[in-house]
Amino acid sequence: LGQTFKVTSQEATKLSLAFSGPLLTSAEDCRKLSEDVQNAILAVATVYYWLPKGQGTTLRKMVREATTEVVEGMIQLTETILSAPFESLSQEQLISTGGVWEACERVSNLPRDNQAAVVSALSACLGVVKDALEEMEHALVEGQDPYSDIMEDEELGFRGNRDTYWSEADRKLLSSCMGLMKASKACLKKVLGVVKAYGKADSAEQIAQLDDLADIANEISPSVDELALSMYPPMNQLAVRLNAAKLASVLKKVLEIAKTSHVCPPSEEGWVQFLTGAVDHNMNKIKNFTQGQL
Repeated sequence: LGQTFKVTSQEATKLSLAFSGPLLTSAEDCRKLSEDVQNAILAVATVYYWLPKGQGTTLRKMVREATTEVVEGMIQLTETILSAPFESLSQEQLISTGGVWEACERVSNLPRDNQAAVVSALSACLGVVKDALEEMEHALVEGQDPYSDIMEDEELGFRGNRDTYWSEADRKLLSSCMGLMKASKACLKKVLGVVKAYGKADSAEQIAQLDDLADIANEISPSVDELALSMYPPMNQLAVRLNAAKLASVLKKVLEIAKTSHVCPPSEEGWVQFLTGAVDHNMNKIKNFTQGQL
């Protein structure tokens, strides 16, 4: 794959240089350039399709994204050359050529097996959840009005209505929701740690277990985002309860899959039990606070 990406990068350079000056490229040279570009792209696609599905869907997805980026970059470069005048090298042509180079260079950062691919996927999920948690913590620290950083609008008038504030009842519910978001971060951090320490991609079963973990962990960050959005005032407590229940369900599924997989030896079962308890504890408090909404 690295070799095909390197050849594609070189073909992008040759194509761009051929149409970078006032001298027109001959029809024969154009035909040769086109063939070389086409062959390079076909080689990239072929090598991607050679990657056995049994090596892991997480790995395959990342390789597919990298391959697609290279193909789309070459399409954009070709279209830029076709639409630009031949007098000189345009800014768009330079950007498009650089885009192909960058896409081709990313092959060096691709994971080499499914364990590395799942580590990369979990790290990305953890980053998103950390950001969502920090944003909500910042909003709570700002005081009673989470929209205090928004300027007054002459047309909208003053923001003095209760729709921009949390009530005392809201704040009690917020505390348990924050507990659930913190449990999400801890869950991803712990799962990432055991996948790094114990994850293997030597057998079909191990590869499949890693994929299952990555698939369910991918549901955490969207669920955290949905809960966080519903926590802003005016708060609909029933919507918050439903979103919290969805997140709690995803977290418990992640913990269950981790516990029954090869990445979780008996020595690691303590934190699985602890985090399962933390999810249940916060969810029960959320249910109690919102009982009157049902």
